[in-house]
Amino acid sequence: MKSARSVARGEAELVVDGEHFQRIVLEGICTAKVSVDIATADFKAMLVPTGGRGRRAESIVAVLRKLADKGVEIRLLHAGVPSSAALIELKKGLPANLIIRRCPRLHAKTVVIDARSMYLGSANLTGAGLGAKADGRRNFEWGVWTKAPAMIESVLDEFNALWVGQHCEGCKRRDVCPVPLEEPG
Repeated sequence: MKSARSVARGEAELVVDGEHFQRIVLEGICTAKVSVDIATADFKAMLVPTGGRGRRAESIVAVLRKLADKGVEIRLLHAGVPSSAALIELKKGLPANLIIRRCPRLHAKTVVIDARSMYLGSANLTGAGLGAKADGRRNFEWGVWTKAPAMIESVLDEFNALWVGQHCEGCKRRDVCPVPLEEPG
């Protein structure tokens, strides 16, 4: 299997199980310079190693906050209520360029880094989904890592349609979404 560094424009690489964490979080999200667009059904305060001898870790919310503080534009679209640990982190406040919205019908999973590389697959933004858990505790996940501009553009078009509420008016799930595209207050 090719590593993500060798994926050429237009090619795709299969990402399986525990490979998700390295590829999407450490080599993807943590290296963003311009933007991160995330769609996930489930959102939890997954821990991300910060390095050092003590093998410290911080929540993905703290990682996103630090990226936003460096000027990276971050959009996180999720379906459910974040985990209690994520909510505690979110209530500490968010930089203006870290925007989180909720659409209960969302089930798609993607992470687009700087509009140049993208994960599209089954994994939610959780430790079990992205392979941060031990072998016996992580989910079985498959996804694609690509730098194919046409594919990334198509996914971003779909993401943007959801982000701006293009589907809200015709949505038949008002029973679970009384306020379209909720943002944490």
